[in-house]
Amino acid sequence: MAVTDQAILAIKQMIIDGELRPGDRLPPEKQLSERLGLSRNSLREAVKALEVIRVLDVRQGDGTYVTSLDPQLLLEVLGFVLDLGQDHSVLDTLAVRRMLEPSATALASQRIDDGELDSLSTLMAGLTPESEVGDLVAADLEFHRTINRASGNPYLSSLLESLANTTVRARVWRGHTQQGSVGRTIDEHREIIRALRDRDAERARSWADIHVAGVELWLAAAAAPEIDQ
Repeated sequence: MAVTDQAILAIKQMIIDGELRPGDRLPPEKQLSERLGLSRNSLREAVKALEVIRVLDVRQGDGTYVTSLDPQLLLEVLGFVLDLGQDHSVLDTLAVRRMLEPSATALASQRIDDGELDSLSTLMAGLTPESEVGDLVAADLEFHRTINRASGNPYLSSLLESLANTTVRARVWRGHTQQGSVGRTIDEHREIIRALRDRDAERARSWADIHVAGVELWLAAAAAPEIDQ
């Protein structure tokens, strides 16, 4: 299990045990990291991830609070951390997306116009490895929507958009728990744009395959049973 996931589950356990209740403030970062036996960086990443799914509320200059959700609802939201890794329907969806999206990208390389290519470049220009994961995922959805529409096949584009929407949660979670995934995603997007500008169908197909496979491989590893060392 990833260290960040350990931190997430440790905070969840504190809520289950009643040590932290909705509205309570978390102990100071240094104190909590020492108590849990985790690095402050790991704890910080866990807090960011739990903030995205609205379990924690980070108030600048005030501290980090457990949200005021109903306790049962709070635990259900937290439960998705484990469910995500065990839900093979998401893996199946990603596998289908990997079969189709590289072909759509290859088709787009022959049909996308300069205006659409410029829009893709502008979309990526505002992102850096330090960008918020939510901003990246929103840009990612628009990035692939533009390319898939440029494939010239409306049915394929509509199907891929539906598949993409069902995997948003997995992509957000990956961005918060896999180190370097934001920067890697941005780099892959830029390589896809280069291949599209060069009208190189096979290179566009290959980079799209690598790009979609990244989330699939991460989730498959997260879902794999732990092996005793």
